[in-house]
Amino acid sequence: MFLRFLDALRAAGIPAGLKEHLLLLEALDAEVIERTPEQFYYLSRAVYVKDEGLLDRFDQVFGQVFRGLTGPAAEQRADIPADWLKAVMEKFLTPEERAAIESLGDWDAIMEALRERLAEQHGRHEGGNKWIGTGGTSPFGNGGYNPEGVRIGGEGRHGRAIKVWDQRAFRNLDNGRELGTRNIKVALRRLRRFAREGAASEFDIDGTIDGTARQGWLDVRMRPERRNAVKLLLFLDVGGSMDPFVTLCEELFSAATAEFKNLEFFYFHNCPYEGVWKDNRRRFQERTPTWDVLHRYGHDYKCVFVGDASMSPYEISQAGGSVEHHNDEAGAVWLHRLTTTYPASIWLNPLPREHWDYGQSIAMIRRIMNDRMFPLTLEGLDAGMRELTRKR
Repeated sequence: MFLRFLDALRAAGIPAGLKEHLLLLEALDAEVIERTPEQFYYLSRAVYVKDEGLLDRFDQVFGQVFRGLTGPAAEQRADIPADWLKAVMEKFLTPEERAAIESLGDWDAIMEALRERLAEQHGRHEGGNKWIGTGGTSPFGNGGYNPEGVRIGGEGRHGRAIKVWDQRAFRNLDNGRELGTRNIKVALRRLRRFAREGAASEFDIDGTIDGTARQGWLDVRMRPERRNAVKLLLFLDVGGSMDPFVTLCEELFSAATAEFKNLEFFYFHNCPYEGVWKDNRRRFQERTPTWDVLHRYGHDYKCVFVGDASMSPYEISQAGGSVEHHNDEAGAVWLHRLTTTYPASIWLNPLPREHWDYGQSIAMIRRIMNDRMFPLTLEGLDAGMRELTRKR
């Protein structure tokens, strides 16, 4: 069975080898876990998964290989009709009423009670305190309140459930999925180069001990705080076809702001031209000349463009091609200047990669960027960070 599990992991693209397989067998032989499917799941996940971007993939493989071995409650999962769990009311309780509701007991007592309810119940219930249903004080179901129970269906409200029926906790961590702020931060951490710069504001314990030992008296030493020394220029496409990706771009911007002390950002529309801006409400009144950006920020800055690259090809290739103003020079000219000044440059595209071949403008941007365009997914962002750290 375990060899079939290993083969399934490899087929799903999870780099599991004989070393991990033997380590799992050794751990089982040493009885480091209790003999339950849940404990085996966590042990095998810890052994086989080295990249959190593969957690969801592992979750799916484990469910396929060991289907039917996940305990008595899961075996009877199909016995709960969907209409039993459709919340049509919600019971509001005072703090005093909540305090009066008692738990069934420990984990074993709650699981045993659930098995009994599954065997005895034959219809839908709502607002009660015993059966699987909605809106009551029963420990089983959803939409109600109980200090400890099993949420089945619905959405969590009070954070009291000790178990959630068939929950897949890692479904948003597949490396082909779109990103959330937390996942973006994880990917951006690859672009790190720590250094101690600036004012000496941090207490240096080792230096103080060394200085005191050498001098014979208390010699307090301070040092600059250790920070990420990477400098980043972030250019964000806004408006038009980028409107559906506003939330994703906000998450990227929030994560980048948290990860990089030396971050400068500017907005553009479709393609960078002779001016960029920082405030979209005043983009015509308060523009920063692109020449100023090129002269103000040094060649050591990493440069990231974020946009779907979907526009009229003339906006890239022709003077006067911009849809908003008369540009004296083509967008391609300005992109070439930016990528020449900042050799470590990439373009992040929120459109799925399979759509890129259908846009002429996307192909043009890719050529200008020397094919350094990456999809705005966990996998794409990770590849982009690798490109930015590559020696030139």
